[in-house]
Amino acid sequence: MKAIAAALLLTAFAAPSAAAAPKAAAAPKAAAVPAPAFASERIGVTVRGSGPDVVLIPGLSSSPEVWNSTINALPGYRYHVVHVAGFAGRAPGANASGEVVAPVADEIARYIREAKLKQPAIVGHSLGGTWAMLVASKYPDLPSKIMVVDMMPFMAALFGGPTATPETVKPFAEQMRTAIRSGTGEGRKPMAEQTIASMVKTESLRPIAVKHSLESDAAVSAQAMYDLMLLDQRPALKNIKVPVSVLWVRSPAAPVTDEQMAQFYGASFANAPQAKITQVPNSYHFIMWDAPEVFQRELKAFLAAK
Repeated sequence: MKAIAAALLLTAFAAPSAAAAPKAAAAPKAAAVPAPAFASERIGVTVRGSGPDVVLIPGLSSSPEVWNSTINALPGYRYHVVHVAGFAGRAPGANASGEVVAPVADEIARYIREAKLKQPAIVGHSLGGTWAMLVASKYPDLPSKIMVVDMMPFMAALFGGPTATPETVKPFAEQMRTAIRSGTGEGRKPMAEQTIASMVKTESLRPIAVKHSLESDAAVSAQAMYDLMLLDQRPALKNIKVPVSVLWVRSPAAPVTDEQMAQFYGASFANAPQAKITQVPNSYHFIMWDAPEVFQRELKAFLAAK
């Protein structure tokens, strides 16, 4: 379990850099259309395709590009793809100081309201899954359903154990925030490459994730990780009344069995008894890349369900 938390941490350590990087993934076939008028210093949103509304949220130090293959494979929806300020080359904006995670969740909710989306599905990967849960628990009238891709409601419990609380992990969270902010030098890229190798099984896609990480702002990534470490959403899950789908993987370095990890996920989502919790085998953290057929099948069924 510690390996998963360490991988998330090390991804943030890699930021930021404008160093040369490989070309990004091709733009999705679904044409981008102008987003509804929306001004925000915390997020940007690109709208692609047409049909029922789906909000896609990438994770820590990630780009909207992580959803390209998914959008291509599942037409027939209007995708609202979030780009968090400070991640993957987007200017930090208001995320440059103060909290990041809670204010970004509020901005996603504001976008849904101001764009007049009628109960969209919300799908979030990693930290994006945290944002999906936050929106659904704080604004239960907004989504129709949420999908959480490889994230727990209290990530720090992965290494703090069953008795962990935000207070007990706060010293470590502060150390992590300081270390991420101060990460500089030529060692960033090798560290990012090593970390991404543990998070992306598909070797040809690793350079894209490394690029996103190196182009992210260190201060924003550091604060987002700190916020995530101290956020325990388990009690708030009871406020989520809509269907919840959770996809998870067991890190190859995790010192636990599949059965133990399944039990941990079940206990973590106990306050959301409607949650459907599904393990995705043969995949690392970026499920949409490593197991695209499985992910797309699960997402298609999730979106089609009434």
